[in-house]
Amino acid sequence: MTVRVRFAPSPTGMFHVGGARSALQNWIYAKQQGGVFVLRIEDTDAARNKPEWTEGILSALDWIGIARGSYEGPYFQSSYAGEHRAAAQRLYDGGRAYYCDCTREDVQARTGSQYQGYDGYCRDRGLGPGEGRALRFRTPDEGATVVVDLIRGEPTFENKLIEDFVIARGDGSPVFLLANVVDDMTMGITHVIRAEEHLPNTPKQQLLWDALGVKPPVWAHVPVVVNEKRQKLSKRRDKVALEAYRDEGYLAAAMRNYLMLLGWAPSGDREIVPWSVIEEAFRLEEVNPSPAFFDEKKLRAFNGEYIRALPVEDFITECQPWLTGTDTIVPPPWQPEEFDPAAFAAVAPLAQTRIAVLSEIVPNVDFLFLADPLIDEAAWAKAMKEGAAELLDAAVAAFEALESWDAESLKSTLEAVGAERGLKLGKAQAPVRVAVTGRTVGLPLFESLEVLGRERTLTRLRAARVRLV
Repeated sequence: MTVRVRFAPSPTGMFHVGGARSALQNWIYAKQQGGVFVLRIEDTDAARNKPEWTEGILSALDWIGIARGSYEGPYFQSSYAGEHRAAAQRLYDGGRAYYCDCTREDVQARTGSQYQGYDGYCRDRGLGPGEGRALRFRTPDEGATVVVDLIRGEPTFENKLIEDFVIARGDGSPVFLLANVVDDMTMGITHVIRAEEHLPNTPKQQLLWDALGVKPPVWAHVPVVVNEKRQKLSKRRDKVALEAYRDEGYLAAAMRNYLMLLGWAPSGDREIVPWSVIEEAFRLEEVNPSPAFFDEKKLRAFNGEYIRALPVEDFITECQPWLTGTDTIVPPPWQPEEFDPAAFAAVAPLAQTRIAVLSEIVPNVDFLFLADPLIDEAAWAKAMKEGAAELLDAAVAAFEALESWDAESLKSTLEAVGAERGLKLGKAQAPVRVAVTGRTVGLPLFESLEVLGRERTLTRLRAARVRLV
């Protein structure tokens, strides 16, 4: 038997990091088993679906390493409406489903509760199809449905506690439960690896598989992803869009690694490991069923480690979208003709050790490519205290006299200027840094001045001195 797994997102919004985690787990499992990964777009919610959301799914999968052309699909659930209706008819013809004209208010009036499920009122009324009549599955009165789950063991659900659930609406359109099952049957899916939130639906779906005469797939429900308050990640409340992390400058390799640690870990103490190791070591059976905490701070630290591990040439390449403003990236504050690739290459090794996400490269190097630095007024007020004007005058004079414009000479010169005024280097360089870069923190000052050059450095120091008058 060829293993066939599927990832079935809905094109109704940005690509959720929890969905990305499930996609990767399906992808790895299929590769390990020599099987097939199927992408199915569940697009039957016409009111919320947008073509750009479908493209967003495809591009997000591309980014995390599940490239177009390497999987089967995408298929679209809306293309299988005929199969869905045929399955509903089979269930009705076989006595496994019946029509019901009860409204929610009718059920509440009979049961006296808005929380109690359907009471089976229409089971034996013999209603046929008609306007406003939903088709309900006839759940067995006795026994239990056992869901064999690779992660959760064998959850058991008493059939008497499962209401006769709707499988087709009053207009004849099948609901998610039935459509999902029929699609999986049609596509020959053997393993369903999906989020824990779908587990309550699973006994109903397994009953449908049995009623349609097909062996159910192997189930594996991976843990729900939660925030720091242990609440399920929400699009309304939390930062969950994979695209947002991509556009902020997280590396795909770091994101892949981190997502795979949500509920699972490789053996040993290491968490940052080569993707090839994860692909080999991952086991569905070892996934922890407990909720998995999506820790953005930890992800950020992961990303910083991955950035620092890049060869400098690769780091320069990865930074280009933020330096040039391509694709969805916010354009930098300089004009394209102001960017100097050689100057950036000179400071790239310094910047690489200081940023955690690639978007941080812009405020670290903007002073190199702007005619005037972007002054942080709070930084200016902090650095330009009493004595700053005299220090800047002395620094200009000393720097003008330098024979060699290099980081070591600049450092020793400013160190001497500060010592004459009873200042340690850290205090002496603060006004110079703000005058030249606009900020109190950034790349190493003297290496930055070396790359910026003598004339531009002196021009900025003089301009700052004038501002202090």
